[in-house]
Amino acid sequence: MARPQPPPWVHAAFLLCFLSLGGAIEIPMDLSQPPTITKQSVKDHIVDPRDNILIECEAKGNPAPSFHWTRNSRFFNVAKDPRVSMRRRSGTLVIDFRSGGRPEEYEGEYQCFARNKFGTALSNRIRLQVSKSPLWPKENLDPVVVQEGAPLTLQCNPPPGLPSPVIFWMSSAMEPITQDKRVSQGHNGDLYFSNVMVQDMQTDYSCNARFHFTHTIQQKNPFTLKVLTTRGVAERTPTFMYPLGTASSQMVLRGMDLLLECIASGVPTPDIAWYKKGGDLPSHKAKFENFNKALRITNVSEEDSGEYFCLASNKMGSIRHTISVRVKAAPYWLDEPKNLILAPGEDGRLVCRANGNPKPTVQWMVNGEPLQSAPPNPNREVTGDTIIFRDTQISSRAVYQCNTSNEHGYLLANAFVSVLDVPPRMLSPRNQLIRVILYNRTRLDCPFFGSPIPTLRWFKNGQGSNLDGGNYHVYENGSLEIKMIRKEDQGIYTCVATNILGKAENQVRLEVKDPTRIYRMPEDQVAKRGTTVQLECRVKHDPSLKLTVSWMKDDEPLYIGNRMKKEDDSLTIFGVAERDQGSYTCVASTELDQDLAKAYLTVLGRPDRPRDLELTDLAERSVRLTWIPGDDNNSPITDYVVQFEEDQFQPGVWHDHSKFPGSVNSAVLQLSPYVNYQFRVIAVNEVGSSHPSLPSERYRTSGAPPESNPSDVKGEGTRKNNMEITWTPMNATSAFGPNLRYIVKWRRRETRESWNNVTVWGSRYVVGPTPVYVPYEIRVQAENDFGKGPEPETVIGYSGEDLPSAPRRFRVRQPSLQTISLEWDHPEHPNGILTGYSLRYLAFNGTKLGKQIVENFSPNQTKFTVQRADPVSRYRFTLSARTQVGSGEAVTEESPASPNEAYTNNQTDIATQGWFIGLMCAIALLVLILLIVCFIKRSRGGKYPVREKKDVPLGPEDPKEEDGSFDYSDEDNKPLQGSQTSLDGTIKQQESDDSLVDYGEGGEGQFNEDGSFIGQYTVKKDKEETEGNESSEATSPVNAIYSLA
Repeated sequence: MARPQPPPWVHAAFLLCFLSLGGAIEIPMDLSQPPTITKQSVKDHIVDPRDNILIECEAKGNPAPSFHWTRNSRFFNVAKDPRVSMRRRSGTLVIDFRSGGRPEEYEGEYQCFARNKFGTALSNRIRLQVSKSPLWPKENLDPVVVQEGAPLTLQCNPPPGLPSPVIFWMSSAMEPITQDKRVSQGHNGDLYFSNVMVQDMQTDYSCNARFHFTHTIQQKNPFTLKVLTTRGVAERTPTFMYPLGTASSQMVLRGMDLLLECIASGVPTPDIAWYKKGGDLPSHKAKFENFNKALRITNVSEEDSGEYFCLASNKMGSIRHTISVRVKAAPYWLDEPKNLILAPGEDGRLVCRANGNPKPTVQWMVNGEPLQSAPPNPNREVTGDTIIFRDTQISSRAVYQCNTSNEHGYLLANAFVSVLDVPPRMLSPRNQLIRVILYNRTRLDCPFFGSPIPTLRWFKNGQGSNLDGGNYHVYENGSLEIKMIRKEDQGIYTCVATNILGKAENQVRLEVKDPTRIYRMPEDQVAKRGTTVQLECRVKHDPSLKLTVSWMKDDEPLYIGNRMKKEDDSLTIFGVAERDQGSYTCVASTELDQDLAKAYLTVLGRPDRPRDLELTDLAERSVRLTWIPGDDNNSPITDYVVQFEEDQFQPGVWHDHSKFPGSVNSAVLQLSPYVNYQFRVIAVNEVGSSHPSLPSERYRTSGAPPESNPSDVKGEGTRKNNMEITWTPMNATSAFGPNLRYIVKWRRRETRESWNNVTVWGSRYVVGPTPVYVPYEIRVQAENDFGKGPEPETVIGYSGEDLPSAPRRFRVRQPSLQTISLEWDHPEHPNGILTGYSLRYLAFNGTKLGKQIVENFSPNQTKFTVQRADPVSRYRFTLSARTQVGSGEAVTEESPASPNEAYTNNQTDIATQGWFIGLMCAIALLVLILLIVCFIKRSRGGKYPVREKKDVPLGPEDPKEEDGSFDYSDEDNKPLQGSQTSLDGTIKQQESDDSLVDYGEGGEGQFNEDGSFIGQYTVKKDKEETEGNESSEATSPVNAIYSLA
């Protein structure tokens, strides 16, 4: 944010063109007067050879002057040269080269003459020179061999240019050479090393010269350093590299800058300090440069003469160099002659006083001719630097020139003598109303003229006292200055001009107003393209004045387009673009004054595209690419991306080649064989990338055998009986020659088979038929018409996969009622790379089935634990392995049954089966028949068959006991032992001795819940035997029937 301030008196448009405070009276243009030069070119006029030449000369006078020129002190006939013309009503020369011609032909010294009937005025002698930027002479530089720690000077010796070029050092890669107190550039352009170090070999050194007018840079062939190392660098006392010796002298002109320089060598690197003998350095205009190696004193004057010395020191010692400074001076004015306006009979003088070193000489001329050769004038007397006029008459009118010169330059001044007889006259409108701003310094002008020169006095509000002194000051030209306006200064001011011929007066009414002030100013902003920016501007002003708020951009009126919105106190810019960048000035103005507040809007944008690409240093495998950077659009360029395109493999497709820092604009590019290159450059900053530059010219390299082979070689089966060999094809920069092809070789791994091979132009080859998933050794070698590439690496590939066999040893365990543990081994034949396992399982309870659950496992997992949902249900598990082909053969197992679960399952799985119900019915029927038979025989008194061994009891060793059968003895009349379980589970013993109870073991038979008989018939044992055995062998009901029979 900034507040530009106009001069304090610039508050109203009617305060006209003030003369300088001590300026002379100007003759009104309606009165006759000699010529006066108003505009001219500089003495040393250097022009651009690409443009037309313009030599300015303008003058005023009454009558209007005519112009002519001299060139090299001879008349220059403008009309005879078709390329040269003179502007209308001006003496300015225009030399046009559009139709041909060489600007150098017009170099020389030009002088303009402006003439009317009252005299002739002269311009300075203008030396015209054409700017030159010669090429650097080509030279072959041998490597510079230097011992480590030794001093070194790399000389630049730039080609002479006009004006002198700016010198800077860079590497051949256009990277700046880092400078410090050890390595620095001297004022003469040479590069000085106070002591050389090994790391100085890491780059080369090229001197560059930038020429001002042509904006071109000339680059010298680079120096290459070779540093010879030693075990240790010896420390040395300082010695001076520039200037040489212990003393020197230097001359400087007054008003110029004095630059003193001392560069010293030594180990360690010396420090430089500056002193002046017999006094102190002028601190207000002295500054140190180039790491204290240079002392600059600006605007030198005579008191800066004397002896200066620089002291170079390190821990080994110190030395000094004394520089004797002499200040000379081109002529400079002490009293410049001014126009002299006299009335007839008046006396006057022209003074031309100048100084310089050496003392300048003064030469007077009149109307462009030496005064000595002019006609004699008895009213004129010349005494050195002064001309005295006595009793001047009309015939004394002329233009006098004073030329003062010495060996360092010259000064030329024009001053006319005008003889007039004019009464006082006011040159401004009468009775003006002047409104001024409070507290400002204000001047009230009262332009007047008369001859003899009138005297002028000011009065306020008709008071008789003259206004001069205190807050008022009257200047020679008649202006009244009020140093600080107050409210009480308001009123009517009268100016009166008087000479012997009469008087004239004028009045000015003064009103005092409050100032206009911006109290909230716009602030500097940085915005990215596309965003919205608001600039504030709030103003306070005098209410009696009309306020206007306007905006300027880059000091030009701002056009408010549809992307901008101007309000009373702000300016809003929508969708900021690069063209919106610049300084924005809020101008709050009334008809009396204005206040300004400025802010700068910086728009960050992508850089402009590089341009003018050029290929140089063409080599077999490299080329140098140079470009001119585009505008960085306020975000420094960080990188340059060099891209290339070739017209054989992928024409029209651009590829990144390399990347370089944003500080370079030239780089050496490494190239591949047999590529027809075309390059372009993209600039990159933090905002983004520029548009690509226009392409360079093409450059083709020669061919060679490939130096590499294709990458990403793979062998994979697409079917179970094949293997597809693929690779990434080589691009244009790795083909190295025409007809690029690939030699594909393969064989089974770990066999002694010979290599199979085939030549392929594509990027794949299918081998088949092959066994399922076996490893192969694969090689792919590049070949072109120039030869084969290097021996390729061997890659292992596999033929196609198939479904895997079932997992081995699938085991289901139940470590607790809450969990079930599963374990398995990998398939015996995976037939590929296992991708995992799939497990499907469900719970079941009898005929009831739960929801099937699917689990997928990684190929390394061989265990899994299932949390049971309840302690009764069982689980059925199905496990299969997977490859990328799919899931293979499955194996199924069920979880083991728990004891309670087995019993419950028996009740459910047996008692409810048809076959079991039929069997039980048959048994019941047989038992019924048996009971009927026994009852009949009992009632008839029949006898049972008698054993052959009647007296032998039924013992454990009886063979029939083992199968559950026994004999009934009729003789012993033993009752039949048996048992029958009633439906309610109780045993009913018959009162008869023939009770079936005697055939059982005592009431242990019972029915199931569904009514089926599960009682057992056993041989009756002795009570002691029964009690002595924990369990007795149960016989089936069928055996019991057979025994009864």
